[in-house]
Amino acid sequence: MYVLTNQLRRASVSIVSNIAEGFSRKSFKENGQFISIAFGSTSEIETQLLLAKELGHTEGPEFIKAENLLEEIRKMLNSMLSKFRTKS
Repeated sequence: MYVLTNQLRRASVSIVSNIAEGFSRKSFKENGQFISIAFGSTSEIETQLLLAKELGHTEGPEFIKAENLLEEIRKMLNSMLSKFRTKS
């Protein structure tokens, strides 16, 4: 359980870190690349949440809240990616 929790935290930090790094870049192409990497971290989190569920480590409203937040983050990142693709 500790390893799974630690990995979830690391992937979550990776999302915001890649967004920040992307915005410090000078080109839209680089910006979009880091947003894409951040989106990849959401897939990692999704996998870890599913694994936690399968192992019986999580259930109920907290798990549903985490899934909903993850979906909202994915929508935001998709929107950002769309904007970068149209500008590059």
